[in-house]
This record gives sequence, structure tokens and C-alpha cells, in this order.
Amino acid sequence: MSAPFSLMTWNVNSIRARLDNVLTYLDEHQPDVACLQETKVEDQLFPRVPFMELGYQVALNGTKGYAGVATLTKRAKPEDVQLGFAEGKPDKHRRILACTFAGVRIYNLYVPNGTALGTDAFTYKLEWLERLRVELATRFSAGDSVILCGDFNVARDERDVWSVEAMAGCTHFTPEEHAALDGFEQLGLRDCFRKHDQAAGRFTWFDYRDGCWEKKHGLRIDYVYASAPMYERCAEVVHDWEPREWDTPSDHVPVTAKFS
Repeated sequence: MSAPFSLMTWNVNSIRARLDNVLTYLDEHQPDVACLQETKVEDQLFPRVPFMELGYQVALNGTKGYAGVATLTKRAKPEDVQLGFAEGKPDKHRRILACTFAGVRIYNLYVPNGTALGTDAFTYKLEWLERLRVELATRFSAGDSVILCGDFNVARDERDVWSVEAMAGCTHFTPEEHAALDGFEQLGLRDCFRKHDQAAGRFTWFDYRDGCWEKKHGLRIDYVYASAPMYERCAEVVHDWEPREWDTPSDHVPVTAKFS
């Protein structure tokens, strides 16, 4: 069995805007793997050096504007790095960075938002999720060590939204999006957080607008999904709300999973 390790996933909503917060958090918590989403910077402009000074090796799939993902690893260099989908035409945005760490295939994901029902953006989101499902089904078997983590932009069930009524007619909480998550679960991937905590209100995202953080009106849309071997090894998943209180916070909070 591989050595124990911890994995953190965090949509940082611009690494340059949130650099001090991210560095502070990594220095305090020292996850072995840190998967960052929505980095919003081209690879050549990513601030590598401060992360290297903390002992991290850096793999990037970045872009300006929005989207972009980065995976940081300690103890070992990320192996077999894959940028985007494994096959087929390139994605129009940089949303996937897959690598192998300690024998585990880790997919760092920034799933499309979808914008609004009935739009091309929503169709793109569903097609994107299906394309990922097919890739996973093709490349991995149930006994492989695989983790999917990141911002999925889907709230799984009623416990994961502050108000079912408020979500009516909105993206992130539709039958189509839930069916997409069903597709991953049918491959044997499971939601590690729900192994340990069944409570409602364990949100990972709070809108900047309308006092949502203060009212604790949020969504749980950031996940660590794992294949059976990794699910069994998952000893803990923590949603850390503290950084949401910091100056210039991301609208997402870090999620950390520990594997024995």
C-alpha cells in the first residue's frame, strides 16, 4: 500500500489575487498535494517560486481571464502529467490537469459553470462532463487508484444547497447535472466527504453578493471523488471555512482529504 498522504483542493479565484492567502494556508497545513482551480494566469506568469520555496513541485495548465488549474506536490514530482482531455480535440478552456502521485492518478478539475439553463454554455457543461466520464470509463478499472477533485459546479443533493426553492431554474442543481454525477458514481467513484459527514449545510462556496457568507447561504460544489481503493483509505475530509474570513478571500473554501 502507498504511504499516507493529504490532498487539498481549492478554487482560489485568481492565484495572483489570492497568493498570500494560499501561501499562508499551505505553510500552515502542509498538504502533500494541492490542487488549485481558477488560477486565471498563463503558465509563464504563474508565481512558481514562492511555492517551490515551500517545497512544492508545480504542474500547470493555465490561461488568462478565467479557468486554469495547477497541481502542487511534495515528496515526489507529479508523473505522467496530462493537460486537458487525454484524447480528441482540445478543450476550449484549460480545466483539467491529471497526474500520478504516489501511485494514485489524480484529476484536478474545474468543471464548466454552465451559466444558465437552455444556453450553449449549459450544453457545453453537460457534454464536458460526459466526455470526462467516457475517458475515465475507457482508461481505468474499478480496482485502480483514482481521485477526482476540484470545483464541480454541481450541488449533489438537497443537503448541499442553502435553499432548494432558491435554486429552482438555476444551474448547479438540475436533474441533468445530477445525472452526470450519477455517471461517475456508476464507474465506482464515490464522494469522500459523505463517507464521514451526512449533515446538511456543509458548504464550500459562498457568493460574494447579498451577504451570503454572513447568512451562510452557500452550496457544496467542491468534491473529492475516489475509486474504491482510495475511498477505503480516506480517513477524513475537512471543509475549512476559516480562509473565507480572511482579507480578499476566494468565494470557495479549501477542502482537504487525508488518505491512510
